Amino acid sequence: MSQSAYLYLVEGSAAPSLTLDEVKSWLLRYKEQVGKTGEQLDWNYADAAFPYTMEFKPESEGNWFYLKGVNPLYRYIVFGVGSKLNEESEVHYIQIVLPDGSTHGDKAKANELCKYLGRHLLAELHLFNNRVMYFNPRK
Repeated sequence: MSQSAYLYLVEGSAAPSLTLDEVKSWLLRYKEQVGKTGEQLDWNYADAAFPYTMEFKPESEGNWFYLKGVNPLYRYIVFGVGSKLNEESEVHYIQIVLPDGSTHGDKAKANELCKYLGRHLLAELHLFNNRVMYFNPRK
C-alpha cells in the first residue's frame, strides 16, 4: 500500500505556493549541495546521497514527477503539488508518495528530502507515520 507525506505551505512559510518546476529546482539544489560536500570529502557523495534520476511521464500533465532509483536499493519516489481549502483560506502543499514496491531506502531518502524541503521552505511537514514537524515560525 502506498504511503504519503505532505509539506503544507502555511502562514509564515517561505513561499505561499510552489510549482512543480520549483520543487524540481529545490531537489537539484539539494543534489548540488551534497555534490559539494563530496568534493570536500574527496568522495563521490552525490551518487550515494541522491541515487535517483528525475523522470516525467506525458500523462502527468505537470502535476507530478517521480524519482527513479539508479541501483536496486532504491526504486521510486513520486512528487506532486496541489492545494486544498482549509477553513477560510487555500493551502498549497507538496505531496511525496512512496508507491507500492518502494524500498526502505526510498522511505529513508524521502524522509530526508521532506525534512530538507521543510527546513528551507519553512513548511509544516506531515510525515509518512502521521507525525507532524513544524518548520514554520509559530506564535
